[in-house]
Amino acid sequence: MKVLLLSDTYSEHTEKWALGLAGCGIQVGLFSFNKATYEWYNHKNITVFFEPEKKINAESTFTKLSYLKYVSILKKIIRHFKPDILHAHYATSYGLVGALSRFHPFALSVWGSDVYDFPKRSRVHKKMLQYNLRKADCLMSTSEVMKTELGKYTKKEILVTPFGVDVKDFCQKYIKDKKPDTLYIGTIKPIEEKYGIVYIIEAAEILIKRNPDKKYLFSLIGPGSDLDQYQKLIHDKGLSDYFNMTGRIPFSEINYYHNLMDVFLNVSIDDSESFGVSTVEAMACEKPVIVTDVGGLMEVVGQGEFGIIIPKKDSLAMADAIERLDNDRNLANELGRKARQHVLKHYDWENNLRNMIENYNLLLEKTKHEV
Repeated sequence: MKVLLLSDTYSEHTEKWALGLAGCGIQVGLFSFNKATYEWYNHKNITVFFEPEKKINAESTFTKLSYLKYVSILKKIIRHFKPDILHAHYATSYGLVGALSRFHPFALSVWGSDVYDFPKRSRVHKKMLQYNLRKADCLMSTSEVMKTELGKYTKKEILVTPFGVDVKDFCQKYIKDKKPDTLYIGTIKPIEEKYGIVYIIEAAEILIKRNPDKKYLFSLIGPGSDLDQYQKLIHDKGLSDYFNMTGRIPFSEINYYHNLMDVFLNVSIDDSESFGVSTVEAMACEKPVIVTDVGGLMEVVGQGEFGIIIPKKDSLAMADAIERLDNDRNLANELGRKARQHVLKHYDWENNLRNMIENYNLLLEKTKHEV
Protein backbone atom coordinates (compact mmCIF):
# COMPACT_ATOMS: atom_id res chain seq x y z
CA MET A 1 0.00 0.00 0.00
CA LYS A 2 1.18 3.54 -0.80
CA VAL A 3 -0.08 6.43 1.35
CA LEU A 4 0.75 10.07 0.68
CA LEU A 5 0.58 12.03 3.94
CA LEU A 6 0.01 15.79 3.87
CA SER A 7 1.40 16.85 7.25
CA ASP A 8 4.13 18.92 8.90
CA THR A 9 7.48 17.19 9.22
CA TYR A 10 8.00 19.59 12.15
CA SER A 11 5.28 17.81 14.15
CA GLU A 12 6.04 14.89 16.45
CA HIS A 13 2.61 13.49 15.57
CA THR A 14 3.59 13.35 11.90
CA GLU A 15 6.83 11.65 12.91
CA LYS A 16 4.96 8.96 14.85
CA TRP A 17 2.39 8.22 12.15
CA ALA A 18 4.89 8.22 9.27
CA LEU A 19 7.49 6.05 11.01
CA GLY A 20 4.80 3.76 12.42
CA LEU A 21 3.17 3.16 9.05
CA ALA A 22 6.56 2.78 7.35
CA GLY A 23 7.55 0.21 9.98
CA CYS A 24 4.46 -1.80 9.01
CA GLY A 25 5.71 -2.01 5.42
CA ILE A 26 3.57 0.80 3.97
CA GLN A 27 5.24 3.04 1.40
CA VAL A 28 4.80 6.53 2.85
CA GLY A 29 5.07 9.73 0.86
CA LEU A 30 5.28 12.94 2.88
CA PHE A 31 4.29 16.38 1.60
CA SER A 32 5.12 19.12 4.13
CA PHE A 33 4.95 22.90 4.12
CA ASN A 34 7.54 23.13 6.90
CA LYS A 35 10.97 21.66 7.46
CA ALA A 36 11.71 19.42 10.43
CA THR A 37 14.44 20.46 12.86
CA TYR A 38 16.12 17.06 12.41
CA GLU A 39 15.86 14.40 9.68
CA TRP A 40 13.76 11.80 11.48
CA TYR A 41 12.29 10.64 8.16
CA ASN A 42 15.41 8.85 6.91
CA HIS A 43 13.65 5.51 6.43
CA LYS A 44 13.65 3.19 3.44
CA ASN A 45 9.84 3.35 3.24
CA ILE A 46 9.51 7.14 3.53
CA THR A 47 9.91 9.66 0.71
CA VAL A 48 9.74 13.41 1.45
CA PHE A 49 8.68 15.45 -1.54
CA PHE A 50 8.57 19.07 -0.52
CA GLU A 51 10.19 21.22 2.15
CA PRO A 52 10.37 25.02 1.99
CA GLU A 53 13.20 26.61 3.92
CA LYS A 54 11.12 28.54 6.46
CA LYS A 55 8.20 27.67 8.70
CA ILE A 56 4.85 29.16 7.68
CA ASN A 57 1.89 30.00 9.87
CA ALA A 58 -0.84 27.45 9.21
CA GLU A 59 -3.31 29.52 11.27
CA SER A 60 -3.20 32.57 9.01
CA THR A 61 -6.10 33.20 6.62
CA PHE A 62 -3.66 34.83 4.19
CA THR A 63 -1.58 31.67 4.33
CA LYS A 64 -4.67 29.61 3.50
CA LEU A 65 -4.99 31.59 0.25
CA SER A 66 -1.29 31.15 -0.52
CA TYR A 67 -1.78 27.38 -0.24
CA LEU A 68 -3.52 27.46 -3.59
CA LYS A 69 -0.15 27.65 -5.34
CA TYR A 70 0.80 24.33 -3.76
CA VAL A 71 -2.10 22.46 -5.37
CA SER A 72 -0.34 22.12 -8.73
CA ILE A 73 2.83 20.94 -6.94
CA LEU A 74 0.82 18.33 -5.08
CA LYS A 75 -0.81 17.12 -8.29
CA LYS A 76 2.63 16.54 -9.81
CA ILE A 77 3.71 14.61 -6.72
CA ILE A 78 0.58 12.48 -6.92
CA ARG A 79 1.33 11.63 -10.56
CA HIS A 80 4.89 10.68 -9.59
CA PHE A 81 4.21 8.77 -6.35
CA LYS A 82 0.92 7.17 -7.46
CA PRO A 83 -0.55 6.79 -3.96
CA ASP A 84 -3.39 4.47 -3.14
CA ILE A 85 -4.63 6.96 -0.50
CA LEU A 86 -4.12 10.67 0.12
CA HIS A 87 -4.30 11.46 3.84
CA ALA A 88 -4.27 15.07 5.05
CA HIS A 89 -3.57 15.81 8.70
CA TYR A 90 -5.14 19.11 9.85
CA ALA A 91 -8.39 19.98 8.14
CA THR A 92 -7.92 23.63 7.25
CA SER A 93 -4.42 23.77 5.76
CA TYR A 94 -3.31 20.42 4.38
CA GLY A 95 -6.99 19.55 4.18
CA LEU A 96 -7.63 22.43 1.79
CA VAL A 97 -4.76 21.50 -0.52
CA GLY A 98 -5.81 17.86 -0.42
CA ALA A 99 -9.42 18.72 -1.21
CA LEU A 100 -8.42 20.94 -4.12
CA SER A 101 -6.19 18.21 -5.58
CA ARG A 102 -9.40 16.23 -6.31
CA PHE A 103 -7.60 12.97 -5.60
CA HIS A 104 -9.63 10.05 -4.24
CA PRO A 105 -9.70 8.24 -1.92
CA PHE A 106 -8.99 11.21 0.32
CA ALA A 107 -8.78 10.78 4.12
CA LEU A 108 -8.85 13.80 6.41
CA SER A 109 -7.77 13.90 10.07
CA VAL A 110 -8.65 16.79 12.37
CA TRP A 111 -6.25 17.76 15.14
CA GLY A 112 -7.83 20.45 17.32
CA SER A 113 -7.79 24.16 16.54
CA ASP A 114 -8.79 23.39 12.93
CA VAL A 115 -12.18 22.35 14.34
CA TYR A 116 -12.50 24.24 17.62
CA ASP A 117 -11.22 27.68 16.51
CA PHE A 118 -10.96 28.08 12.75
CA PRO A 119 -14.65 27.75 11.74
CA LYS A 120 -15.71 30.23 14.45
CA ARG A 121 -13.69 33.10 13.03
CA SER A 122 -16.14 33.96 10.28
CA ARG A 123 -18.70 32.52 7.91
CA VAL A 124 -15.98 32.18 5.26
CA HIS A 125 -13.82 30.11 7.62
CA LYS A 126 -16.75 27.85 8.41
CA LYS A 127 -17.54 27.35 4.72
CA MET A 128 -13.91 26.52 3.98
CA LEU A 129 -13.86 23.80 6.63
CA GLN A 130 -17.17 22.36 5.41
CA TYR A 131 -15.88 22.30 1.82
CA ASN A 132 -12.84 20.26 2.88
CA LEU A 133 -15.02 17.87 4.85
CA ARG A 134 -17.37 17.33 1.89
CA LYS A 135 -14.46 16.41 -0.37
CA ALA A 136 -13.10 13.80 2.05
CA ASP A 137 -13.99 10.12 1.67
CA CYS A 138 -13.04 9.37 5.28
CA LEU A 139 -12.97 11.62 8.37
CA MET A 140 -10.89 10.89 11.46
CA SER A 141 -10.62 12.46 14.92
CA THR A 142 -8.09 11.84 17.69
CA SER A 143 -10.73 11.82 20.43
CA GLU A 144 -14.43 11.33 21.10
CA VAL A 145 -14.84 14.89 22.34
CA MET A 146 -13.40 16.30 19.10
CA LYS A 147 -15.56 13.89 17.10
CA THR A 148 -18.57 15.54 18.75
CA GLU A 149 -17.25 19.00 17.85
CA LEU A 150 -16.59 17.96 14.25
CA GLY A 151 -20.13 16.61 14.05
CA LYS A 152 -21.37 20.21 14.16
CA TYR A 153 -20.04 20.70 10.62
CA THR A 154 -20.74 17.38 8.89
CA LYS A 155 -23.18 14.48 8.90
CA LYS A 156 -20.53 12.03 7.70
CA GLU A 157 -19.24 9.13 9.77
CA ILE A 158 -16.21 10.09 11.88
CA LEU A 159 -13.66 7.47 12.95
CA VAL A 160 -11.69 7.89 16.19
CA THR A 161 -7.94 7.28 15.74
CA PRO A 162 -6.05 8.22 18.95
CA PHE A 163 -2.40 9.25 19.10
CA GLY A 164 -1.36 6.28 21.20
CA VAL A 165 2.02 5.53 22.75
CA ASP A 166 4.56 2.73 22.51
CA VAL A 167 3.77 0.99 25.79
CA LYS A 168 6.96 -1.09 25.60
CA ASP A 169 9.04 2.09 25.53
CA PHE A 170 6.84 4.28 27.72
CA CYS A 171 6.75 2.33 30.96
CA GLN A 172 8.00 2.73 34.50
CA LYS A 173 11.81 2.90 34.59
CA TYR A 174 14.42 3.57 37.26
CA ILE A 175 16.22 6.91 36.97
CA LYS A 176 19.54 6.65 38.79
CA ASP A 177 20.23 10.41 39.07
CA LYS A 178 16.85 11.15 40.69
CA LYS A 179 17.22 12.57 44.22
CA PRO A 180 14.99 10.77 46.75
CA ASP A 181 14.42 13.89 48.88
CA THR A 182 13.07 15.96 45.96
CA LEU A 183 9.55 16.03 44.51
CA TYR A 184 9.81 16.23 40.71
CA ILE A 185 6.89 17.92 38.95
CA GLY A 186 6.59 19.03 35.36
CA THR A 187 5.02 19.24 31.96
CA ILE A 188 6.12 18.24 28.47
CA LYS A 189 4.32 20.65 26.17
CA PRO A 190 5.15 23.70 24.08
CA ILE A 191 6.00 26.37 26.66
CA GLU A 192 3.24 28.73 25.55
CA GLU A 193 0.52 30.75 27.26
CA LYS A 194 -2.31 28.39 26.27
CA TYR A 195 -0.69 25.53 28.18
CA GLY A 196 -1.04 27.33 31.51
CA ILE A 197 2.66 27.95 32.16
CA VAL A 198 1.97 31.03 34.30
CA TYR A 199 -0.29 28.98 36.56
CA ILE A 200 2.40 26.30 36.98
CA ILE A 201 4.80 29.01 38.13
CA GLU A 202 2.18 30.43 40.51
CA ALA A 203 1.42 26.95 41.90
CA ALA A 204 5.14 26.42 42.50
CA GLU A 205 5.31 29.71 44.40
CA ILE A 206 2.36 28.65 46.59
CA LEU A 207 3.90 25.26 47.37
CA ILE A 208 7.33 26.69 48.20
CA LYS A 209 5.85 29.29 50.55
CA ARG A 210 3.76 26.61 52.27
CA ASN A 211 6.65 24.17 52.59
CA PRO A 212 9.91 26.15 52.77
CA ASP A 213 11.91 23.11 53.88
CA LYS A 214 10.58 20.89 51.06
CA LYS A 215 12.69 20.32 47.93
CA TYR A 216 10.85 20.74 44.62
CA LEU A 217 12.01 20.69 41.01
CA PHE A 218 9.60 21.87 38.33
CA SER A 219 10.56 20.89 34.76
CA LEU A 220 9.17 22.77 31.78
CA ILE A 221 10.11 20.58 28.82
CA GLY A 222 9.56 21.88 25.31
CA PRO A 223 10.10 24.74 22.88
CA GLY A 224 8.33 28.07 23.10
CA SER A 225 8.25 31.55 21.63
CA ASP A 226 8.27 33.21 25.09
CA LEU A 227 10.89 31.18 26.97
CA ASP A 228 12.79 34.33 27.96
CA GLN A 229 9.59 35.86 29.34
CA TYR A 230 8.90 32.84 31.55
CA GLN A 231 12.52 32.64 32.67
CA LYS A 232 12.30 36.28 33.74
CA LEU A 233 9.06 35.65 35.64
CA ILE A 234 10.64 32.70 37.44
CA HIS A 235 13.72 34.80 38.26
CA ASP A 236 11.67 37.77 39.48
CA LYS A 237 9.74 35.49 41.85
CA GLY A 238 13.00 34.09 43.21
CA LEU A 239 12.22 30.59 41.95
CA SER A 240 15.17 29.95 39.63
CA ASP A 241 16.57 27.18 41.85
CA TYR A 242 13.27 25.32 41.62
CA PHE A 243 12.86 25.27 37.83
CA ASN A 244 14.47 23.48 34.90
CA MET A 245 13.67 24.68 31.37
CA THR A 246 15.14 22.58 28.57
CA GLY A 247 13.75 24.03 25.35
CA ARG A 248 13.00 21.56 22.57
CA ILE A 249 14.35 18.05 23.15
CA PRO A 250 14.61 15.02 20.86
CA PHE A 251 11.70 12.59 21.07
CA SER A 252 14.12 9.95 22.34
CA GLU A 253 14.61 11.93 25.59
CA ILE A 254 10.92 12.37 26.44
CA ASN A 255 10.76 8.97 28.13
CA TYR A 256 13.52 9.99 30.55
CA TYR A 257 11.71 13.10 31.71
CA HIS A 258 8.41 11.28 32.18
CA ASN A 259 10.13 8.78 34.46
CA LEU A 260 11.98 11.53 36.30
CA MET A 261 8.71 13.21 37.31
CA ASP A 262 6.67 12.23 40.36
CA VAL A 263 3.68 14.28 39.17
CA PHE A 264 2.83 15.20 35.58
CA LEU A 265 0.90 18.34 34.68
CA ASN A 266 -1.17 19.10 31.60
CA VAL A 267 -2.90 22.30 32.68
CA SER A 268 -3.98 23.75 29.35
CA ILE A 269 -6.32 26.73 29.44
CA ASP A 270 -7.34 26.11 25.82
CA ASP A 271 -10.72 24.43 25.27
CA SER A 272 -9.43 23.16 21.90
CA GLU A 273 -6.98 20.80 23.67
CA SER A 274 -8.31 17.76 21.86
CA PHE A 275 -6.32 14.85 23.30
CA GLY A 276 -3.05 15.31 25.19
CA VAL A 277 -0.48 12.79 23.98
CA SER A 278 2.04 13.76 26.65
CA THR A 279 -0.56 12.94 29.29
CA VAL A 280 -1.00 9.45 27.84
CA GLU A 281 2.80 9.02 27.80
CA ALA A 282 2.98 9.94 31.49
CA MET A 283 0.10 7.58 32.31
CA ALA A 284 1.88 4.76 30.47
CA CYS A 285 4.88 5.40 32.76
CA GLU A 286 2.54 5.00 35.75
CA LYS A 287 2.75 8.64 36.78
CA PRO A 288 -0.15 10.38 38.53
CA VAL A 289 -1.38 13.17 36.28
CA ILE A 290 -3.14 16.45 36.97
CA VAL A 291 -5.13 17.91 34.07
CA THR A 292 -7.49 20.83 33.60
CA ASP A 293 -11.16 20.56 32.71
CA VAL A 294 -10.75 21.35 29.01
CA GLY A 295 -11.19 19.55 25.69
CA GLY A 296 -10.15 15.93 25.51
CA LEU A 297 -8.03 15.89 28.68
CA MET A 298 -10.95 14.76 30.84
CA GLU A 299 -11.63 11.98 28.32
CA VAL A 300 -8.03 10.75 28.56
CA VAL A 301 -8.18 10.49 32.36
CA GLY A 302 -11.60 8.84 32.37
CA GLN A 303 -13.40 11.85 33.88
CA GLY A 304 -11.10 11.67 36.91
CA GLU A 305 -10.83 7.91 37.41
CA PHE A 306 -7.20 7.81 36.19
CA GLY A 307 -6.01 11.29 37.16
CA ILE A 308 -6.94 14.46 39.02
CA ILE A 309 -8.98 17.12 37.22
CA ILE A 310 -8.75 20.76 38.32
CA PRO A 311 -10.35 23.96 36.99
CA LYS A 312 -8.32 25.79 34.35
CA LYS A 313 -6.43 28.93 35.38
CA ASP A 314 -6.50 27.84 39.04
CA SER A 315 -2.98 27.80 40.50
CA LEU A 316 -4.29 27.22 44.05
CA ALA A 317 -6.19 24.09 42.97
CA MET A 318 -3.06 22.88 41.20
CA ALA A 319 -0.92 23.41 44.29
CA ASP A 320 -3.50 21.60 46.43
CA ALA A 321 -3.59 18.63 44.01
CA ILE A 322 0.21 18.35 43.91
CA GLU A 323 0.35 18.48 47.70
CA ARG A 324 -2.38 15.85 47.97
CA LEU A 325 -0.40 13.44 45.78
CA ASP A 326 2.80 14.16 47.68
CA ASN A 327 1.17 13.52 51.04
CA ASP A 328 -0.70 10.40 49.92
CA ARG A 329 1.74 8.19 48.04
CA ASN A 330 -0.75 5.32 48.09
CA LEU A 331 -3.17 7.48 46.08
CA ALA A 332 -0.38 8.54 43.70
CA ASN A 333 0.73 4.96 43.13
CA GLU A 334 -2.83 3.69 42.68
CA LEU A 335 -3.63 6.41 40.12
CA GLY A 336 -0.43 5.59 38.25
CA ARG A 337 -1.15 1.86 38.20
CA LYS A 338 -4.74 2.32 37.01
CA ALA A 339 -3.61 4.89 34.45
CA ARG A 340 -1.24 2.44 32.79
CA GLN A 341 -3.94 -0.22 32.57
CA HIS A 342 -6.22 2.37 30.94
CA VAL A 343 -3.50 3.19 28.39
CA LEU A 344 -2.89 -0.49 27.64
CA LYS A 345 -6.58 -0.92 26.89
CA HIS A 346 -7.21 2.21 24.82
CA TYR A 347 -3.97 3.87 23.71
CA ASP A 348 -1.49 1.12 22.82
CA TRP A 349 0.30 2.51 19.77
CA GLU A 350 0.51 -0.87 18.02
CA ASN A 351 -3.26 -1.23 18.27
CA ASN A 352 -3.74 2.34 17.06
CA LEU A 353 -1.53 1.64 14.04
CA ARG A 354 -3.43 -1.54 13.21
CA ASN A 355 -6.65 0.43 13.50
CA MET A 356 -5.38 3.08 11.08
CA ILE A 357 -4.29 0.46 8.53
CA GLU A 358 -7.66 -1.26 8.87
CA ASN A 359 -9.33 2.09 8.18
CA TYR A 360 -7.18 2.44 5.06
CA ASN A 361 -8.17 -1.02 3.84
CA LEU A 362 -11.85 -0.30 4.46
CA LEU A 363 -11.53 2.99 2.60
CA LEU A 364 -9.92 1.31 -0.40
CA GLU A 365 -12.63 -1.35 -0.41
CA LYS A 366 -15.37 1.26 -0.15
CA THR A 367 -14.05 3.44 -2.97
CA LYS A 368 -13.41 0.40 -5.18
CA HIS A 369 -17.11 -0.44 -5.02
CA GLU A 370 -18.09 3.17 -5.66
CA VAL A 371 -16.10 3.41 -8.90
